[in-house]
Amino acid sequence: MTQLENPPIAKPATTTPLEMTEDRSDDAASISEVPAEPSEDVARALKAGREHLLGLQSLEGWWKGELETNVSMDAEDVMLRHFLGILDPTRTGRTAEWIRSKQLPDGGWATFFGGPDDLSVTIEAYVALRLAGDDPESEHMRRASSWVRAHGGIAGSRVFTRIWMAVLGAWSWDDLPVVPPEIMHLPRWIPLNIYDFACWARQTVVALCVVMSHKPAVPLPFALDELYPPGRPSRRSSRRVTSATSAGFLLLDRLLHLYDRAPKWLVPVQTIRRTALAKAERWILARQEADGLWGGIQPPVVYSIIALRLQGYSLEHPVLAAALRGLDRFTVEDELGQRLEACQSPVWDTALAMVALRDAGLREDDPAIVSAASWLLGEEVAVRGDWAERRKSLAPGGWAFEFHNDQYPDIDDTAEVVIALRRALPTPEIQASCSRGVSWSVGMQSRSGGWGAFDVDNDSSAVAKLPFCDFGEVTDPPSADVTAHMVEMLAAETAVDAEVLRRGVDWLWEAQEADGSWFGRWGVNYVYGTGAVVPALIAAGVSRSDRRIASALTWLEVHQNSDGGWGEDLRSYVEHSWRGRGASTPSQTAWALLALLAAGDPQASCVERGVQWLVDNQETDGSWDEPYFTGTGFPWDFSINYHLYRIVWPVSALGRYVKALTGGVQP
Repeated sequence: MTQLENPPIAKPATTTPLEMTEDRSDDAASISEVPAEPSEDVARALKAGREHLLGLQSLEGWWKGELETNVSMDAEDVMLRHFLGILDPTRTGRTAEWIRSKQLPDGGWATFFGGPDDLSVTIEAYVALRLAGDDPESEHMRRASSWVRAHGGIAGSRVFTRIWMAVLGAWSWDDLPVVPPEIMHLPRWIPLNIYDFACWARQTVVALCVVMSHKPAVPLPFALDELYPPGRPSRRSSRRVTSATSAGFLLLDRLLHLYDRAPKWLVPVQTIRRTALAKAERWILARQEADGLWGGIQPPVVYSIIALRLQGYSLEHPVLAAALRGLDRFTVEDELGQRLEACQSPVWDTALAMVALRDAGLREDDPAIVSAASWLLGEEVAVRGDWAERRKSLAPGGWAFEFHNDQYPDIDDTAEVVIALRRALPTPEIQASCSRGVSWSVGMQSRSGGWGAFDVDNDSSAVAKLPFCDFGEVTDPPSADVTAHMVEMLAAETAVDAEVLRRGVDWLWEAQEADGSWFGRWGVNYVYGTGAVVPALIAAGVSRSDRRIASALTWLEVHQNSDGGWGEDLRSYVEHSWRGRGASTPSQTAWALLALLAAGDPQASCVERGVQWLVDNQETDGSWDEPYFTGTGFPWDFSINYHLYRIVWPVSALGRYVKALTGGVQP
């Protein structure tokens, strides 16, 4: 990537970090002053974890763990290939093996390990298995169809599932909310323009407005009568009041349906439609990445492929050929079958691995750290993406999540990469790259003082009320975890205006829950949020004895499991009683320990029990097993199992425990 001139950065801070706390009593009172030696078991576990993590590094310097989601990714891949006419029996058979392996006893499929059956995922999995040739009268298929019927059938599924059914000729386009391509003509200042949507929703909406304008139907070679409950309507009108919609938006949807059915002889309407489709097509083409994908995530990729196919692009066209090759690179195979990653996270994983290894005692000039830093430098984003719509004068910088995604760098990755690079051997290249990353991410601070993931002030309250938006987050407001990572990063930067840091700290205090915890937007959930915020506040100079920090530590101690670990089920996103509750996991135990070690006594009983849980649950190869999903795409709606989380976070926690115990000296 082209290196840019180092932009000017803000003036040095003029206030000390400790001026941000209301309680400046002696922090040392609550922390043991006597260095201690870690047990042989802890030292052995740390070394084994470190060596296992080192063994996962690529020759190019990066790390990437599998990003596991639910079987809807795999089902939609099968449905996409049916639509395109490229369904391969061998590939489909291997995918079907994976889908079958995840079926629950009562017939459905869940969105996360240990979770309840989900109607939409079950419908998509069932259709994919039928495309793979599974007999609807076989035992596992009868269980699935019976479960679907008992829970409302296709009519009860979310909008996105019914869009897939419409593409396959199994649902009427008239019974779906309208997303007209004319949305492309809305200027930035009009509500509901495409830049009011979060970047992931924006990329999906632009592609879908093309698809929904064409209203394609490539019929399945079978009917789906078995997915409709007897005596129940097979269609559900989308134009109804729900918790997410209002009468005004339902009226808008009715008007859009009327507009959508305008006769072809109305030349002005057809002209507007053609120009809107052309504009959407250009928008999609302009955002295709070097790997052929869009945004590096599955939904925009599959819908962009369908949209361009409907616009007349052949599968041999370089754009679609590159897209299909890129999608193939998301494929994972093992003894359970073939599955598709929804995304890949090498930048994020590499930054976390670097921090973990430095925590575990690796020197800044270790070859693993040097090669990782070099690779990250090559991933710096040097072009202007959609974020520039609201920050036109801000120079580019920062890092994205994936291998190739220059359009959408994100604040969270940028903060973690800067933290990691600052712990590498300092070079002029690293210093310049970090300065650009800091300047860009500071420029992305929202008016509230917090940071979202990809955009500035992306907090429209209107877009989520559209009848179309019944699944996942569609805006990108500031979150506690992203803001915490920014605060932690900025706390170590001397050439940043103190007001920027102060506003971030103030935002975090305002976001603290009454029970002392913080909500986790991108990780599960209050354990993740609290595990991110407490170390950040301590790094920013907040006193360890601050009553609000004490409240957070108490919350963690109260929610420690009897086995010594921590865990939190994804149901905490929808049920208050699940907050901080769940089976112990390596990543969540590590998050809790990181907070307790940052602000508490390393010899406290809760810390020692948590560390012992990590030691006792380590695998013989130095890794940890973690079937539970502790990452989040959309809270509750879409969950992620980051396979590297089970290693990097425990290694970090054990490393920081040893350093805290020994007074900062690795044994």
